[in-house]
Parts: sequence; structure tokens; C-alpha cells
Amino acid sequence: MSLFGLKFGKKKLKEEERQLQANNRDFNLQFEYANNTIKTSKYNFFTFLPLNLFEQFQRIANAYFLFLLILQLIPQISSLAWFTTVVPLVLVLAVSGVKDAIDDFNRHKSDKHVNNRPVQVLINGMLKDEKWMNVQVGDIIKLENNNFVTADLLLLSSSEPHSLTYIETAELDGETNLKVKQALTVTAELGEDLQKLTEFNGEVRCEAPNNKLDKFTGTLTLRGEKYALDNEKMLLRGCTIRNTEWCFGLVIYAGPDTKLMQNSGKTTFKRTSIDRLMNVLVLVIFAFLGLMCLILAIGNGIWEYNKGYYFQVYLPWAEGVDSASYSGFLMFWSYVIILNTVVPISLYVSVEIIRLGNSFYINWDSKMYYPLSDTPAQARTTTLNEELGQIKYIFSDKTGTLTQNIMCFNKCSINGKSYGDVHDMSGQRIEITENTEKVDFSYNQLADPKFAFYDHSLVEAVKLSDVPTHRFFRLLSLCHTVMPEEKKEGSLVYQAQSPDEGALVTAARNFGFVFRARTPETITVVEMGETKIYKLLAILDFNNVRKRMSVIVQSPEGDLTLYCKGADTILYELLHSSCDSLKEETTEHLNEFAGEGLRTLVVAYKNLDKDYFQDWSKRHHEASTALEGREDKLSELYEEIEKDLMLLGATAIEDKLQDGVPQTIETLAKANIKIWVLTGDKQETAMNIGYSCNLLNDDMDDVFIIEGSTSGDVLNELRNARKKMKPDSFLDSDEINIQFEKSSKNSKVVPDEQANGVYGLVITGHSLAYALEGNLELELVRTACLCKVVICCRVTPLQKAQVVELVKKYKKAVTLAIGDGANDVSMIKTAHIGVGISGQEGMQAVLSSDFSFAQFRYLQRLLLVHGRWSYIRMCKFLKYFFYKNFAFTLVHFWYGFFSGFSAQTVYDEWFITLYNLVYTSLPVLGMSLFDQDVDDRWSMLFPQLYVPGQQNLYFNKVVFVKCMLQGIYSSLILFFIPFGAMYNTMRSDGKAIADYQSFALMAQTCLLIVVSVQIGLDTSYWTVVNQFFIWGSLSVYFAITFTMYSDGMYLIFTASFPFIGTARNTLGQPNVWLAIFLSITLCVLPVVGFRFLKAQLRPTPSDKVLLKIKEAKKRPPPPSPKRRLRRTSTRRSGYAFSHQHGFGALIMSGRNMRPKSPFATTGTFSPNSDKYKHKGL
Repeated sequence: MSLFGLKFGKKKLKEEERQLQANNRDFNLQFEYANNTIKTSKYNFFTFLPLNLFEQFQRIANAYFLFLLILQLIPQISSLAWFTTVVPLVLVLAVSGVKDAIDDFNRHKSDKHVNNRPVQVLINGMLKDEKWMNVQVGDIIKLENNNFVTADLLLLSSSEPHSLTYIETAELDGETNLKVKQALTVTAELGEDLQKLTEFNGEVRCEAPNNKLDKFTGTLTLRGEKYALDNEKMLLRGCTIRNTEWCFGLVIYAGPDTKLMQNSGKTTFKRTSIDRLMNVLVLVIFAFLGLMCLILAIGNGIWEYNKGYYFQVYLPWAEGVDSASYSGFLMFWSYVIILNTVVPISLYVSVEIIRLGNSFYINWDSKMYYPLSDTPAQARTTTLNEELGQIKYIFSDKTGTLTQNIMCFNKCSINGKSYGDVHDMSGQRIEITENTEKVDFSYNQLADPKFAFYDHSLVEAVKLSDVPTHRFFRLLSLCHTVMPEEKKEGSLVYQAQSPDEGALVTAARNFGFVFRARTPETITVVEMGETKIYKLLAILDFNNVRKRMSVIVQSPEGDLTLYCKGADTILYELLHSSCDSLKEETTEHLNEFAGEGLRTLVVAYKNLDKDYFQDWSKRHHEASTALEGREDKLSELYEEIEKDLMLLGATAIEDKLQDGVPQTIETLAKANIKIWVLTGDKQETAMNIGYSCNLLNDDMDDVFIIEGSTSGDVLNELRNARKKMKPDSFLDSDEINIQFEKSSKNSKVVPDEQANGVYGLVITGHSLAYALEGNLELELVRTACLCKVVICCRVTPLQKAQVVELVKKYKKAVTLAIGDGANDVSMIKTAHIGVGISGQEGMQAVLSSDFSFAQFRYLQRLLLVHGRWSYIRMCKFLKYFFYKNFAFTLVHFWYGFFSGFSAQTVYDEWFITLYNLVYTSLPVLGMSLFDQDVDDRWSMLFPQLYVPGQQNLYFNKVVFVKCMLQGIYSSLILFFIPFGAMYNTMRSDGKAIADYQSFALMAQTCLLIVVSVQIGLDTSYWTVVNQFFIWGSLSVYFAITFTMYSDGMYLIFTASFPFIGTARNTLGQPNVWLAIFLSITLCVLPVVGFRFLKAQLRPTPSDKVLLKIKEAKKRPPPPSPKRRLRRTSTRRSGYAFSHQHGFGALIMSGRNMRPKSPFATTGTFSPNSDKYKHKGL
């Protein structure tokens, strides 16, 4: 019960079923459905500070510095001023906070842009312009051609016949072919009558919001009658209205409840593997720090007990200290403060600066700039750069990422002759380039000016009226489900439900067989300038089992012909025996086409007897009206008539790849990166692209296809595949089997396994749904990861994310997801690194990504150059940083044994303050921003250099221990050499030099020169900046030292600068410089020796490649090898056809027909004559 109108502790119940009423906001508001506002941002004005600070204090180091600050506020133990920690901590939090705020501000801007899009909403009988965010469940809205769909709508009515609406779903499933939706007849009657639409009060009951893009169940109750609703009546958010002047829809799901947003996944806080490793290392360092402080505290307790207690006349105990043990306790915390520089806060400031600098390199890279769309590469997140150098798995979308969404008629085979290749005078085949001469179609006034073809012999064959060639193009102009639009005479636009069909019909159009118009009963074609009207008697529709479609037409002369096109594997079984020799020739051409990655179809025809057809037509009508077994009966009739076909030839369509995709994939494969393609496309289409972009090839040992329809089938298929790739993996002695039997089921990491060959895996979305279940997911990971390439087809956006999550869960590897549409957003958010391509499918992918650019080919530069450099620079930085701070800090530890464990610092306080801030900050930043072991050209030529990053070889726990040991060794040298050199030493004039201040100056000078020499050894690529930073830092040190230790500074600030005259007294002595030289030699010599011997005796693969590059640099670069045009002798079908079942019936019914074009019956050209002929029925 509510108190004073406020509801306390009320949780919104999980929605089981949705109930809503059209045009009744009051009724719908009671259910508290989400409105149409979307939110992809993480913070708002009030939550930013607490949430951001919470995220930042998840970094153990930040929490540690807060703890240190609290310690420094306690006077009894504080040996340094509180502001020495506050200022850097606030700076680090502020820099990270501002960066996060900017990232989130951009998300807010994107949300605002989408939420403020205009839409027409029906309110009180009038259409009013409203913002998307104000749309509510139950509202009726009007959409027009090319509008984005605002929310998930029930289609009520449209401008098209029978209330059909054409939509493009590229942002949902990546498919660019048009899909058709149809309203219920009862709502179609509403039309665009605002009065009727306002009075419409239908009540909808449907399923609760979910992420299933292809399913919807519900009922509409209107005037007491119930009507079933399914997915065919729904327009989903993310779709675009096409070829439909207007439509009205009822909002069913809005905002976060829409299927698009249900599939989009959550924005997560991404951290790199180095970040996570640093958290672990910081804990190790804390433990080490605690151990050192404990040793020194115990030492202090013992010393105070044995000596200090009797020495209080000269060294009185601090106020409140009454025992040696309490003194030891306080010294523990004093040493925590003094030794805290083993993890200096400047480490995190420097890391952020390095990441920011390397991000700018990506933004500024002109080689990743795409001039055609004026799109530069962009690092949208600045915290993940080094992870780009460790990628092991790439998950890529297909449509718009690997391909351009453009289909081109590339080649064909007609009556045993192949067309499409270009030959020189000697008959040698030459590669087609931009400069190759195109076929001139200017004689054809109806030709598509964008169509390009290069083989002139095909035009000659058409002009010479070659019968098979004419029959071939006549088939292409008749056998399809394309709809023509001719708004002005001669300006033809084809609306193809499948892009393949659009390309074939456009090819026929350019070669003189122009598909001009259609009605439910006729097809009008302009054949070589002569208009012919064919009677359309039947369409034998395409489906995934038949893999073919046929039309039966009657020519103006009265001849009956069946024209058929489909998969070679299917049509070859249906050919007449007289076609055997032609079949062999065509098969050779098909092999060539498939080898080049082209999508192939075989075309055939059959002349029909009139009496037989009349009998068949009767039986066809009976079957199509049968109440039981309709599909089976129709299928039998189709089989019966599609026999003894005469082969005409084959078509080859190129699904145009993005520039450089095959080469990029080849290069990334050499870098040991595995590529998985996750696409919403059909299996044949996905596999075809796999071959055309070199993911799959005919040299592979096998390509497994997983298409089981039950959990058991999928398990058997996966196991059979694994048994072939690695039979030993089923033995009880297999390491992974043993490990998994012993370990708990929750946290398992599957080690990398090697297959006995090169394999590919293709899995359908339906089978993937079973494979992603708990008991099968391990089997899927083991089998898939043995393969070189994995292709998942017909997958939903959520399944894409689940596949990425699965690999993250079971493999100790860094993942990258790349895509260009809204259907890729969840995958991009889930992967360690998300890359968005600013392509034809909108900007949703880019807005959710960490990095973005315009072309897939830039991925290799992003990873092999920027990623690798960033990783190496970060690793070098961390190794050097930990080393220099261990060397710096541990001198205090050794000094404790000689100072009664009194928490006395070795160095001057000003040196401690400026060491990380001024003296050593710029040289290491210079190295971390400019260093490169090889330049970008060699990085791309030798992708093997990328492998150490995947294996995390350059910075890991072992490397850290080595840095730590080197730091401890250096600290011993840096303490004991100056100590020994100073002990009982006289100046040249006989005066003593062995005092604390001279020792401190000598130790800090040794330290600074040693760490400067060390960074010189670590630097691979010298620039003016590096030189300036290293020599400049040393110069600044000596300048500041002589200034601070001068008489003048002492007189002005007596308390602050007590080291008066130390610099000139100490650094003027030759023996001091000799000791400094000895310290440097002892610190550096073991490092140089170890590196030399390691490179000679145990070189890493990376060392071997670097040696090759050194040798290659001495020789002139060889000319780049010319790529041979790919040919294959292996028989493999190149069939791929992205068509949907059901369009044939739609055309024959006439429900999608517009009024007949006034230009449809006029001829317009002839290639041979100026006279136009007209021939009708």
C-alpha cells in the first residue's frame, strides 16, 4: 500500500504478456510500459561522480593511494607532507574522469539525436509531429518512404495494393534484399482515413518483449472478433521503409523493449589484460612492501631495545612512544610512506598519457583515411590501445564489412563458351583494372549506365542474333520475381527482392533484353528493340530445398516454355541426356567461376506440349487448393515438369568485396589470428563469400557443416568433426579431458590444441542455438577452435554476442569484433575490442565501438602496426618504470640497516619529489610514444612479429620478477658502491667528505645516470625528441642540484634547502666520479651481456625475424610478386542465391502490383535498325 501517494519498495513485476489498446493512452499507462526513449550512456549529471569514482577505485592502486593519504594525515607516522599524495591522486582521477565524461557525453549526443527524430503521431484525430522519445505503446504513427521505423509496430495499412509494405532489414540481420510485410485485411480497410484510424480501438494481446527477431505471436481483438498476429505483420525498429509511399502502424514495443534494443547488449566497462595484470602485480608489490616494512619495523624494535633506549639523551623518543615495540609499530607505517614509491602514482598518469598519445597516432594516420567518404580512422576509446597488439580471435560481420552490398554480373557460360574474361593480342588472359576498356552500351537507350562489362565478344554474339545467347538473356529477363518502376519514360528502376536477381535482370537489360513491366498474368520485355508481351502461366517458386525457381510462359507466337535457374548440383540431375557434353564444358567454367569466389547459377529451359501443360495446370490448381499435404503435392508436380531440361549455360555474379579484403585476411592469418564470420545471411551465401575472400579454400582438408536440428544431432556432428581433426582428443589420457574431469565446471580455460590438418567449420543459427546450451558449449569451443576458420550463418544479433562471450569464457585470448550495422552492436560491446565500420548500414556500430574506420582492409594496419607498437611501447614502459622505481626505493631499505631503522630517507626530499615528476618522466614518455623496433612497412611484411603479443611475452609475471630482481641488484650497487667510496674518505685538500649529505648526493647522481643509460639501452628508435629528453633531464638535474645546494637558496629558504654547498664540494672530486663510473658499469654490464648472449644462443622467433629484416635492409627491396589469377580444379559448387520463398505466389496473386506503366508497351531502341517494331499478342 502506498503512503502519501508514494510507493515504497515496489518492484516492477516481470512481464508475462503484453496487453494494449490502440488510441487509449490512459488504459496503456496503467501497465507502466517503457516509452520510446533509448539510453546507451552510462552516467547522468547526478550519478557521474559516484559511479565514476567507484569504477576508478576498482583499480587497486587508486584505493592504495587513498589509504596512503589517510596515513599521511596522522602526524606520529607521517614522514612526507599529505599534499605529495593528494595532488597526483586528484590529477589521475580528474584525467580519467574527464576522459570518461567526454566518452559518455558523445553517447548522450547520439541518444539525443535518435530520441529527437521527428515522427507523425495520430493524436485526437490529427497527425502531429512528435519526437521519437514521446511515442508510447498504443500510439498510431505514420511512416513514409525511406523513413526509419520508430518502434516495433503492428502494420495497419499502407499505400500499396493489399496493404503490402516493403522494408529493408540491413540493420537487423545485415541483409539488403527487400522483404515484404502485409497488414490484416480488417485493418487494411482503414487506409489513410484519419477518422477511421482515430476510431480504431483494437486490443492487442501478445508475448512479452524478447530478442527473437523472426518470431512474434499475438492476437488482435476488434469488434468482438479475434485475429491472429505473426511476424509477417510486424515492422521492427531498425528497418527502413522502401518503395512504399506511406504506412500506418500501431506501437507494440517501444524504446528498450524493442527487439533491436533487446539484442543490443549492455555497455560494459572494458579493461585491458595489462590493466588486469597490473592489479595483480600491485598486490604482489604491496605484499613485498609489507614484508620490507615488517623487517625494518622489527629491526627498529630490536635496535631501540638494545641501543636506542640508552641513547635517549641524544636521540629522544617521539612524544607518546614509551617502548621499543611501539616505536617499531610506528616505524612500520613510516616506512610504508617512505617506500611507497615502489608503486608511484605517476605510473598511472604516465599510462594514460601514453595511451592518449598512441590514440592520436591512429586518428592522424593518413594511410587509414578513406577519401571517398572523407572518413579518417578514429580511436573512440583511449584505454585499450595496447590490447590491439594481442588479438587472437576476430569476429567479423559479412554484409557491409567484408562485402560492399553490391552484386555485379561478372561472367557467364553460354552454350559451352565462357564470357567475361579479357584477352590480349596473343590470347593471354589479362587482369581487369580501372583502365580496361568497357563494353559500349550507348546503342541501347534503356541500358543501365552503371553496368560495366569488359568482354566485347558477348555483345557481338548478341548483335549477330546467336540463338543460344538470345535464349540465355531471354531467360534472365523472364525467370525472376523483380518489380520494375518507370516513373518517367526510359528511366527504369528494378526493385529486387534478392540482389542476385537484380544483377541478372540488369545484365539482360544491358545486352538488349529489357524487362519493362509485369502484371499478374503477363511480363513485358523489349527484345532487341522489339516489345514482346509474354503470358505468365506459372511461377514454380524458390525454396531452400528445391534451390531453383522456374517460370512457365507463353510467347507472342504461342510457344510454351519453362525457364529454370538454380544450383548446379540440383539442375544437373534434371537435364536431358543430350546435354552431357555441354554439361562437361559448363562444369569446367563453373569450377573456374567458383574458384574465383563468384556466385553461380545454372540456367536451363524446356519447350512444353500444350496438351500436357493443360493437364498439368489442372492438377496444379487442385494441389494449390488442397487442404492437406499442399506443399508435398505441389513439390511432386514441380519435380514432374522440371525434367529433361535443356542446358543453356551458367551465370557468375560477384558479391563485391571491400577493397583488399582477401589480402587482409591472408596477412592476419599469417599473424596467427583466427577469423570467425558471424552473419545473418544464408549458408550458401556465407560460404561463397568465405571462398571469395580466401577464408575457405579448396586446399583445406575438410569444411565441416553443422546443421543438426536436435541437440543430439549437433553433438554428434561436432564430435565427428573433432574426431577427424584430432582423434587423440577422445582418449582418457588427453590432457584437456583430465583437466576438465578434475576441475570445477565453472572456471575452465581450454588450452590451444593443434589439428592434424587445415579445416573450416560452418554452423547454422538453428544448430548454434543448441550448441550454445550449457552441456554443448564446451564441445563447440573445442571443435571450432581446432579449425582455421569458422563461419556462423543465419545468426541473430544476440547469438553473435553469445559466440564472442563463449570464446572469452573458455579461451585465454583477446577478442575483437568488427561490424557495420545495428545487428553487430551487441557483438562489438561484448568483445574485448569493438571496431565499427562507417558503412552503408548506419552509424550504430560506430557509436558503440572502441575504434572505427571506413574499410575492413585498415584492420591489418590497426593491429599489425598501431596495435603492435602500442603493446611493445607499453611493455617497455612498464618494465623500465618498475625497474627504476625498485632501484630508487630499495636504497632506502639498505640504508635502514645503517641508520638505526629510523625511517631516515637516503636522498634529499627535493630529489624524492622531483625524481618521478621531472628527472625520469620525459625520457620514458619519449620512448613510450616514439619507439618502434621496425617501421610500419616491415611490420606489415612480417606479420609473424605480431605473435609475441598474443602470447603476452613482452610483459608478464616472469618479466616482472626479472625487473624486480634487476632493480634489487641495482639498488645494492647504488647503495654500497657510494657507501664504500665515501667511507673514511678525504678530499684532495685533506678535509673529510664522508658525511650524510655528500653520500646522498653521490647515491642520487649514480641512480639518475644509471637509469638514463638503461633507457638508452631500451630505446630501439632514436629521434631528436628522445635525445633531447634524456640529455635534457640530466642537464635539468645538475642545474637544479647546483641551484638548490647554492648559498643563495640557503639564505633565502634556510629550512627548505639544508644541503648548502654539497654539490660543488662533492662533484668536484675525481674519486666521486670514478665511483659513479664503477656503479654505472656494474649496473649496466650484466644487462648488456645477458641480452647479447640470449640473442645469440636462444633467439626468439621475433629475434629471427628482426635479423631477417636487418639483412633485407642491406639489399634493395625485391619487386612485389604479381598475384596469379586463381584457378581451381576441385569440384565445388559456387551456388548462392539470397532469395525468399513466397514471392512467386505474391506476384501471381497480383497483390503487389501497382497500376500499369504507360511506357510499358513501347519499343525504344534497336541495335541494328532505326526503325522500331511493335509486336503484341
